[in-house]
Formats: sequence, C-alpha cells, structure tokens
Amino acid sequence: QVQLVESGGGLVQAGGSLRLSCAASGLTFSAFAMGWFRQAPGKEREFIGTISWSGSSTYYGDSAKGRFTISRDNAKNTVYLQMNSLKPEDTAVYYCAAAQAMAVLRRYQSDYWGQGTQVTVSS
Repeated sequence: QVQLVESGGGLVQAGGSLRLSCAASGLTFSAFAMGWFRQAPGKEREFIGTISWSGSSTYYGDSAKGRFTISRDNAKNTVYLQMNSLKPEDTAVYYCAAAQAMAVLRRYQSDYWGQGTQVTVSS
C-alpha cells in the first residue's frame, strides 16, 4: 500500500532551520506532484507549497514564500521541505501529500497523506 513517512521534525529555536523529509513507497513517485501542509493546534490545515512530478515547478503559499523551499529526489522517492528563519508561529504538525497534479494539492485535496511530523519553534 502507499505510504508517506515524514521525518526531520523537532524542537528548534526561533531563527533556526529544519529540513523535513517525506519518503514515499507503494506508488510511482515520479508520476505524482507532492505537497506540504501544516496544522497548528486549534487551526485549520494550511497549504505550504507543492512541487511538480519532475521538480521543475514549485508553488508556495503566502506563509512559505521567501523562507521555505520544496525539493525532491525522484531517485530516492523523497520530497523535502527546507525551512529557514523559523518563527514560533511555524509551530505545527507538518504533513506531506501526493496527488496527480499540483492544482489538486492547491485545492487541499490529495490522493495520499502522511502521518505528520511535529515542528516546535521556541522563542
């Protein structure tokens, strides 16, 4: 079955950086657009960004622009989220997702979701 497994979360001080990974299995990874979302306690899930199947195109939500970068390695079936200049308001559970197209992810829809990884940013 399809599995998306996030890793790399943890506790970091404000201003620091983290790189999250999402390892995919059970699907033809290079055929899927991938996306990252997050959800803070008491808040709705928020779109961070998405990357095309080839990695040639990316699209970011407002909260991610200029600080977060999505990349992928199709040889490793892995998508990454590099987060810089982290703020306490970035504290959330971060999820990766896979879909047939970037536009699907931008609509908060997905064929598959990971279980999430916690990121906590201390002030």
